[in-house]
Amino acid sequence: MKTNPWLAPLLPWVAAVSLPACVSEADAPPPPPPVQTEAEAAAAAHHEVLAANYEKSEHMVAMRDGIELYTLVYEPRDRSREYPILLFRTPYSIGPYEPGEYRNPLGPSTEFDRSGYIFAFQDVRGQFRSEGEFEVIRAPAAEPRGPTDTDEITDNWDTIEWLLANVDNHNGRVGQWGISYPGWQTVMGMVDAHPALVAASPQASPSDMFIGDDWHHNGAFRIMYAFSWLSGNARRRDGPTDTRGARFDYGTPSGYDFFLNAGSAIAVDELYFHGDVPAWRDFIEHPNYDEFWQRQNALRYLDDVRPATLNVAGWFDTEDFYGPMSIYRTVEAENPGLENTLVVGPWLHGGWRRMDGDFLGCIAFDSRTSLHFQREFQYPFFEYHLKDEGTWDATEANVFLTGTNEWRAYDAWPPAGVTPVSLYLGPDGTLGFEPPTRTADSAAESQADSYVSDPANPVPFSAEERTTLGHLWKVEDQRFASERPDVLVYQSEPLEEDLTIAGPIGAEIFVSTTGTDSDWIVKLIDVYPDDAPPSANCDVPMGGYQMHLAGEIMRGRFRNDLENPEPMVPGEVTRIEIDLRDRFHTFKAGHRLMVHVQSSWFPAYDRNPQTFVDTYTASPGDYQAATQTVYRSAEHPSRVILGVLPEDP
Repeated sequence: MKTNPWLAPLLPWVAAVSLPACVSEADAPPPPPPVQTEAEAAAAAHHEVLAANYEKSEHMVAMRDGIELYTLVYEPRDRSREYPILLFRTPYSIGPYEPGEYRNPLGPSTEFDRSGYIFAFQDVRGQFRSEGEFEVIRAPAAEPRGPTDTDEITDNWDTIEWLLANVDNHNGRVGQWGISYPGWQTVMGMVDAHPALVAASPQASPSDMFIGDDWHHNGAFRIMYAFSWLSGNARRRDGPTDTRGARFDYGTPSGYDFFLNAGSAIAVDELYFHGDVPAWRDFIEHPNYDEFWQRQNALRYLDDVRPATLNVAGWFDTEDFYGPMSIYRTVEAENPGLENTLVVGPWLHGGWRRMDGDFLGCIAFDSRTSLHFQREFQYPFFEYHLKDEGTWDATEANVFLTGTNEWRAYDAWPPAGVTPVSLYLGPDGTLGFEPPTRTADSAAESQADSYVSDPANPVPFSAEERTTLGHLWKVEDQRFASERPDVLVYQSEPLEEDLTIAGPIGAEIFVSTTGTDSDWIVKLIDVYPDDAPPSANCDVPMGGYQMHLAGEIMRGRFRNDLENPEPMVPGEVTRIEIDLRDRFHTFKAGHRLMVHVQSSWFPAYDRNPQTFVDTYTASPGDYQAATQTVYRSAEHPSRVILGVLPEDP
């Protein structure tokens, strides 16, 4: 019988555990190694497979300006056939760098390793072993480019050109993939793409760092995440290295206290960065949506995409959800006829690669959704486009419906048949589908609710005590926030039947403030019935659980124009619109809908001083308490707009 070459390295290990029934003490085998978990054992076995079947080589690849980028190539030892190239470019290190050590797995999942690909990994310009200077989300060079003008687009092209010329046994086709920043590198590869790049999968890629991704949402600075990412990935360096920087020592387990004591962004720089993190200074120098941010916006370059595209997003991604959804929509609108597929599952940031996806926090999804994605979408997509193998007949939008926990496929996203339905804020904390009506004896103050927002005591974004943003607060129980006096809470009656929403969620609220600037946060929450059964994944009581489903922030100064901020007028009723982004969720019968309105979400977002000053350079005296009022009258009907999907006949 012919031995499967992928299993051959495991046979000696199998034989080694078949010992004689009786052995002397002198002949006894050495003590067994420490007990491995199932996952550790599988990883170790797979490493043996990789070492036996792939040859690893390192290269310095010259770009058009002479800068050389460190690249690792893993080629199948079997040279009897040709293989496509799968490219991965990252600022996070392509190690292990040692000759005998292998990335594990090499591909997006182990299926790729067993199928056979040429895997190419590259440290991007200015990171780890590559030469040059690193610029965070480097904007494309101005057109027309000169012969030595470079950006991530040209670096991607030059890398593919080098691989085709210098790596043997390829079939002339290249695919590219990546999650988060490597996902953005993939998007840059799709712009003015090399002709050999025929399939690309940007996953959780940012698109616009001022409107909706890592650094800002609608101009509000995500100080906690930006600090942790930049302190670990964007400090100045002396030269190429294979060593990661040390983690920042916060000196406290409480990020809330750390950032409250630190103050504004400029104070953070003076205390901790000392000008050593150029991107942090960029935030301070570009507080509005100016040309600096607009040039970084990936969406403006996606009008001539040629590779088949597989976009991937997670409903509960706390870092980059706006990005992949906006990339999908822009590619769809600007490139008629291009194969442009969307997959969205119930995942945190990148969870579809490193987790089974059967639960998140306390919320169960009843199946291994990550494995479903890997085997039904990701692997067939590349096999079909790069090898002409298998079948690839996925519909355009493949989305997981939370609440009922099932995959659904549609010809477009949002699906056809969605009807906008308004959910109105009402008196005494009520929430309903009927708009408020005008009554002759209604005093204006009885048709509004107020709270005091104090920057010295901001609303925390999470009940956890932590120094980094984390990944679970997008499904976290919101009872801790509902109890605060500076959070307005509106709740519906229990639903008599299931309610399924699909597509964007909008908020339109009418507000006033005693300050001259304010943040406005709206959250949509799924409230479980009191008799909900316990979760197998956490010890939080699920009776009355308030699942954070969607939420967004609008910095008041940017309510009309992100480029040209303007103060709010004290006491003036002002309309605020907020895009709460897309969701696909069923509120089950017996559940309630809840809406929160608040003016801080700290330290996920920096504190608004509530005075019209530069938030990045605000001094302690600029932070002032303000009384915030939310109106819910017939003249000013604050509401959340849902896209309701009718039940299938």
